[in-house]
Amino acid sequence: MYEYNERLDVEEIRRCVQDAEPAVGSWPLLDGAALHGPAGEFVRIVEPHSEVDPVALVVQFLVAFGNAAGRIVCRAPDGTGHYMNLDTVLCGASSRSRKGSSWYFVNQLFELADKEWATTRVQSGLSSGEGVFWAVRDPITKLEPVREHGRVVDYQTVEADPGVMDKRLLLLETEFASVLKVLMRDGNTLSAILRQAWDTGNIRTLTKNSPIKATAAHISIIAHITIEELLRFFNCTEAANGFGNRFLFCCVRRSKVLSRGGGIDEAALGSLACCVAQRLMSLHKTSTLEFSEAAYQAWDRLYPALSAARPGLLGSMLARSEAQVSRLAFVYAALDGSEQVEVDHLRAATALWEYCEKSVEFIFGNKLGDAAADRILSALRDKPEGLTRTEISDLFGRNLGADRIDRGLQTLRHADLVEVEPKSSHTAERWRTKDTKTTNSTNTRHSQD
Repeated sequence: MYEYNERLDVEEIRRCVQDAEPAVGSWPLLDGAALHGPAGEFVRIVEPHSEVDPVALVVQFLVAFGNAAGRIVCRAPDGTGHYMNLDTVLCGASSRSRKGSSWYFVNQLFELADKEWATTRVQSGLSSGEGVFWAVRDPITKLEPVREHGRVVDYQTVEADPGVMDKRLLLLETEFASVLKVLMRDGNTLSAILRQAWDTGNIRTLTKNSPIKATAAHISIIAHITIEELLRFFNCTEAANGFGNRFLFCCVRRSKVLSRGGGIDEAALGSLACCVAQRLMSLHKTSTLEFSEAAYQAWDRLYPALSAARPGLLGSMLARSEAQVSRLAFVYAALDGSEQVEVDHLRAATALWEYCEKSVEFIFGNKLGDAAADRILSALRDKPEGLTRTEISDLFGRNLGADRIDRGLQTLRHADLVEVEPKSSHTAERWRTKDTKTTNSTNTRHSQD
C-alpha cells in the first residue's frame, strides 16, 4: 500500500515450524524494515530462543521505550505537537499466542535499562478513570481556615497530597476484555480520560468531594486480548469516538514450538540494555524531536495513502494513521540517538503501521460498525440473486424498524458495497452486493486461530 514495501524473507524472522500455528485467512506479514535499530536487535536476541511472535516483541519494546523516555515534544510534519506515548493491543489465541511471555522479555530488558521505571511506573488495573488519575495526579491542595482566638480571620492553601512527581505511566492490562466491559457501562468516563491522555496528557475530573487533575501526564497502554473477545466486547461507539484508533492493534501468534525453551544470550541482552539506558539518559537533555528534510520529502510521498479516507468501521479504526506513523518514527529515531527522524525511521514506522493496519482488516474484516448493515451485507453475499425489502426484514424476524433497515442500506450504499434494482410494475425492489462472491464469516475465519 505504501511506498516502502521491501519485505524480508519472513522465515528469517519467524523460523516457524510448519505445524506450529497454521496460517489463517490473510494473517498479516511483518515487513522486515520494522526491525530497525535497537528494537530489531532485541527481537534478534530473544526470538530464536522463545515461542513469542516477533511482532509482540517489537511493538511492546517500542511502547515501553516511548513511555520510559518521558514527555518530549515531537514536531510532526503538519506542525502539531506529539509525544512518544503509544497504546497497543495484542490480539491472539488465549494460551497459544504467548502474549504474556512476550512482555516478560521486554520487562526483563527494561529492568536492566531503567529499573525504577520498570518497578514503579508499570502498573495494571484499568478499572476506572479515577484510578488512572491517581497514578499521575498533580499535588492536591485545599483551603483551610486561619483562626485567631477561635475566630476565622483568613484562609490559607495547604497541600493535602503531594501528588506524583514522575508522570510516566505504562498501564499493562493482560485481560483487556474486562476493560472493554467497563467501557460499556453507562456514565463511565474511562474512555474519555484515556483519549485525553493520548492526545495531550492533561486530564482532570471535577467532583464535589475530590477535584483531581493530572498535568503533562505521559501515559501508555499495553493490552492483551483474544480476537474472539475483542469482537464480542468492542463497542462500535468506542470505534466512532476515537478510542479504538488511538491503539496499535497487532495480531500475534506462537512463532514456533520449543518444548524446552531456549537460552537467551544474557551478555547480549545486558549490552542492549546499556544502550537503551544511554539513549534514555540522552533524551533527558532533549527538548524537541523533528523531521529531517529528507524525511519531510519521504513524508510527502507517504501522506496521500496514510490520509486516504476509508468507509465504515475500518475507516474509524484507522483514522489516525498519520499520527501513529509519526509517533512510531519518533520512537525509532530516539532509539537511534537521533534528534531528527530520518528516512530509515520513517520506513520502519510505516512497516509496523502496515502490519497494524492489516491486523485491523483481519480482525474486523468488512464490518461497517453498523449491526444492521453488517447483517444485511453478510446475507447479500450469500444471495447473489439479491434480496427484496421483505426478505431483508425477515433477516431480523421482522422486529427491526423500517427506518433502521433504511439506515443500514444507506450505509452500504455510501460504502459502495451494494446496488439496488428499483421496483417496477412486475418486480419488487431488489438489493444486491457488488461483490457477489461468498465470503466466510469473521467467526469462521478465526475459529482456527
